[in-house]
Parts: sequence; C-alpha cells; structure tokens
Amino acid sequence: MKIIDQVAAVRAAVAGSPRVGLVPTMGALHEGHLSLIRAARRSCDLVVVWLFVNPTQFNDAADLDAYPRDQERDAALAADAGADILFAPGVETVYPAGFASTVSVAGLSEILEGAHRPGHFAGVTTVVAKMLNMLRPQVAFFGAKDAQQVALIRRMVTDLNIDTEIEVLPIVRESDGLALSSRNVLLTAQDRQRATALFRGLSAARQRVVDGERDAAVLTGVVAAALAQANITADYVSVVDPATFEPIKTVTEPALIALAARVGSTRLIDNIEVTP
Repeated sequence: MKIIDQVAAVRAAVAGSPRVGLVPTMGALHEGHLSLIRAARRSCDLVVVWLFVNPTQFNDAADLDAYPRDQERDAALAADAGADILFAPGVETVYPAGFASTVSVAGLSEILEGAHRPGHFAGVTTVVAKMLNMLRPQVAFFGAKDAQQVALIRRMVTDLNIDTEIEVLPIVRESDGLALSSRNVLLTAQDRQRATALFRGLSAARQRVVDGERDAAVLTGVVAAALAQANITADYVSVVDPATFEPIKTVTEPALIALAARVGSTRLIDNIEVTP
C-alpha cells in the first residue's frame, strides 16, 4: 500500500484505473471503516482510503484536539483490509493559504445535527467536495451511522453533477449494540456501559412500530425513556424522512429514528430504520 500526501501524486496514482473506490475517514479506524474498505476491495479495481481530520467540521477546538490520531496504526489496518493507497494530506494541502470557498446544502444542513453544531455540515460538504474533486473516484463508500451526513452528500453530488456513486453500508455494531465510532475510545468504562442505552432505546422503538405503533411522539418517548434510565439526556431524538430529514408525525412509510446524546463527555449519534 502506498502512502501519499500530495494531490498531484495521488491523481497520478489513480489515473487509468477503470473503477476507483474511495473510503473517506478521519482515521482512528475501526471495524466499521474496515467493512467499507473490504466492500470497496470487492467491487473496485483500486481502493483509496482518505485519512484527514478535518478541522472545519469541529465546533469545539477541544473536541478537535481530543480526536484520536495514529496514522501508523491506521495505515496497517487499511493495508490489511485491502487498500491500495492511503491518501493522508496535511491541512495546508486541503486548505492552502487564501482558501475562501465553502460548499453548503441549504435546509438539510440546518436541522438536527446542523442545529446543534452550527457550521459543521458546511465543513463536511466542503471537504467531501474537495476530496471527490481531488480523486474523482467512480464510487465513494460511507457508513449509515452518519445518516444525515450521507443525505447531505447525496444531495450535494446530485445538485453539483458530481460523477461519483455514493454507496452506503449498514451500521456495524458491537455485540451489545453500540454503534462503532472513533469516539468510543473516549468513553470511560462506566460510560461505555451506559452508552448501550442508545441502541436499546432505538430497538425498543422499532419493536413498537412492528407491533403497530405509528405515532412519532410515542416512539421518541420510548427512546427518551431508555436514555433516562441510563441517566442520559439526548440533544435530540427525532423520527424523520430518510432523504430529507424532515420530521414525521405519523409513520406511514419507511422512516429513520435518529438521535444524538452526550454520554459523559463524549457525544454519540445513532439511528435505526423503521418500516410500518
């Protein structure tokens, strides 16, 4: 596996490959990331893993500083999973002196995560637009845990006529249901146990839909009650349309229950699909 940090070099390395698969990451690789790399390996001629801790999507400087970083470890894991190239540009490469452009998606970027983290999604869509322009992959692989982010990226790719297919793979979870996240390493042992309440609440709400419940307020109440039992308060719990993330009052079509909550000092997100 090659490790590259310059745009011209990575463009030269991917030139001529009929199907380039890109796996965007901020490092701290876990099994969720590795599942994306393996999927890319199965369907693409050349697999590139993007590794860049994007400063523009962090609202809190302390959160950025605390984000786990270990490029040597990440490179070894990416290579073992089948990556051909690890593209790890520096901040000065992604955001050179004088950088003044932003890509944003109106509406969708301003609700739920966007409301709680102002400017976050503009940072995400800008860096993804740059990433796709730098590498011009035929397909990019994302995980379903970041569901609102995926919806934004799909909207952006469509709106800007970016010729990259967006492939989304299911959430990878621990045996107790906790969604894999690079932030999980920041949880204390006690908070790690408490964090299982997120998936427990989402699963209980999904079961209520299976049993016939259609009222979104009841479903969010089920999730909130599970969190409260673990002494966790959510930033939000919402039943939304999976494409627009607009809130739904009555579940008559497939929907998504999305949440964000702070467990100790660590903020986690999760979601679950429900089908009436």
